[in-house]
Amino acid sequence: MLSIIACISKVHRAIGYKNRLLYAIPSDMTRFRMLTTGHTIIMGRKTFESLPNGALPNRRNIVISKTKEQITGCEVYTSLEEALAARKEEAGNKEAAASKEAIGSKETSDECFIIGGASIYEQALPFADKLYLTIVEKEPEHADTFFPEINPAEWEVTEKEMRNENGLPFTFLTLYRKQ
Repeated sequence: MLSIIACISKVHRAIGYKNRLLYAIPSDMTRFRMLTTGHTIIMGRKTFESLPNGALPNRRNIVISKTKEQITGCEVYTSLEEALAARKEEAGNKEAAASKEAIGSKETSDECFIIGGASIYEQALPFADKLYLTIVEKEPEHADTFFPEINPAEWEVTEKEMRNENGLPFTFLTLYRKQ
């Protein structure tokens, strides 16, 4: 299953500014960690470079980069298609089971998460089965990176939880692609 996870502003779908996240919401970070731990995460090079401590622990980190330079703790591929093919191949072999056990996977699901940035989200959206979105009510003062437009006719909301942290209202949404 290919899932996308993102925190976006409600109106303009803003996700970043100067290669940094727009919002620091503790429960959103906790949700991200809970959902992605033990699974494969795929990101673009700029998203990887924005991570303060490099590769995220207890996950298979895949980075999409045109240069294909090696990155500590990550597998590097030159396209999303190449990364997805490698992920599928790995999931099919016996070593994948041992790898999942070693990183503490809490389930046997082969869920894979696209974690950004904008270009990778746009490439992955047509193939995604599930979206985990945090929709923030407040628009940022500045933004230069945006999530692609979602066609509501293609998606069904299966979970919706409204929250407010430090005066910032937001909603956790889980959407499945309609069959």
